[in-house]
Amino acid sequence: MTFSLQHTDPNTRARAGLLVTEHGTIETPIFMPVGTAGTVKAVHQHELLADVKAQICLGNTYHLYLRPGLEVLQKAGGLHRFNGWSGPILTDSGGFQVYSLAHRRKIKEEGVTFQSHIDGSKHTFTPENVMDIQRIIGADIVMAFDECTPYPCEYRYAKKSLDLTHRWLERCVERFTHTSPLHGYAQTLFPIVQGSTYPDLRKISAETIASFGCEGNAIGGLSVGEPAEEMYAMTELVTDILPKDKPRYLMGVGTPENILECIARGIDMFDCVLPTRNARHGMVYTPDGIINIRNAKWKEDFAPIDKTSPVPTSRIHSRAYLRHLFINEEILGMQLASLQNLGFYLWLVGEARRRIFDGTFATWKNEMARKVSVRL
Repeated sequence: MTFSLQHTDPNTRARAGLLVTEHGTIETPIFMPVGTAGTVKAVHQHELLADVKAQICLGNTYHLYLRPGLEVLQKAGGLHRFNGWSGPILTDSGGFQVYSLAHRRKIKEEGVTFQSHIDGSKHTFTPENVMDIQRIIGADIVMAFDECTPYPCEYRYAKKSLDLTHRWLERCVERFTHTSPLHGYAQTLFPIVQGSTYPDLRKISAETIASFGCEGNAIGGLSVGEPAEEMYAMTELVTDILPKDKPRYLMGVGTPENILECIARGIDMFDCVLPTRNARHGMVYTPDGIINIRNAKWKEDFAPIDKTSPVPTSRIHSRAYLRHLFINEEILGMQLASLQNLGFYLWLVGEARRRIFDGTFATWKNEMARKVSVRL
C-alpha cells in the first residue's frame, strides 16, 4: 500500500490524498460502507460499485470467523473471491465486538475468551490468531487487535487497557511481520490509538502507535457515547501527533456532521453502520437534511427521494413511493433507502475532497454541517 498527500486545505487540517492498494486506488477523504458479514446489508456489490461509487468496503473479523468460518474462506481463496467484491477491503480486528460483548467475554494478557452470540460456543482471540484470521480473510488493510474502552471510563481502567492494547500491538506486528499473505497480494497493518477521552493517554497512545512506523494508523474508542465535542478534541489532539504522510482512519464515525468536522481535523478514512442501519428504519439522508420517510407528511410528496443523488433510483422514485414501501414493509424500501444513504455519504466525502482542492472547504463545511443535521 502507498499513500500520497495531494493537497491540504489552507484554513483547516483537511487533506486530500491517494491510497493505492493492489485491489484499487482510493481517493481520500473516503467513507467505507460496512459489510460486517461479507455483505453491505440490502445492497448488491454491483450497486456499491456502479451507483454508490464505493471505493473500499469493510468486513468484520469476528463475524466472518464465526460464519462462514475460516475453512470456507480459505477454500474460497479469501473474502474477495467469496463475495465477488473486486475493490479493496478493510477488516476490523474484532476489538469492537469484544467491547460490545462485555457480558460474554473475559480479557486476559493472552487475549480474549468470549462466547459466540450465535450459539454460545467459547472462542479465544489473541493478537497472533487475529493476524492469522485476517490473513485468511485476505483484506487489503487489516487492523491490530485492541481493547475498545466504554464511555464513561475511569482513568485507571483506561490506562490499564491502553497499556494492554500497546502490548498486544507488539505481538500483532511480530506475527504480521513473520507471516505472509495467502492469496497473492499484499496486506497492510494499521495499529489503533486508544485512551478514552483522556488527553494524556491519547497523546501517549498516538506517540506509541506512530513509533511502530506502520503504513497507516487508526483511531479507535470514539463514537461510543461521548459528547461530539470530546470526540473532536481527541481527534484533533491525535492528528497533531500521527505522521502527516500516512493515512488516518477514524473508526466507527459517524453522522454526516461528524464526518465533516473530522475531515476538518485531518482524518482521511471513515466507516459507520449508521447510513445503512438508519436506512432500514426509514431515516434518509439528503444534502438538505434528514427525512423520516414514515412520517405522514411524505404521503403525497411526489418529488424524487433526492433529485441530485448520484444513485439513479433516488432520482427516479418519489418520496411518496418510498414511504408506501416502508408502510407496507416491502424489502425494496430498505434497499432504496440504503442506496440513497450510502450514495449521499460517498457524495459528501467526494465533495469535501473537491472543496479541499479548490480552497473552499472551510466555508462549505460550515454551511453543509448545519444543513445535513436538520430534520425535514
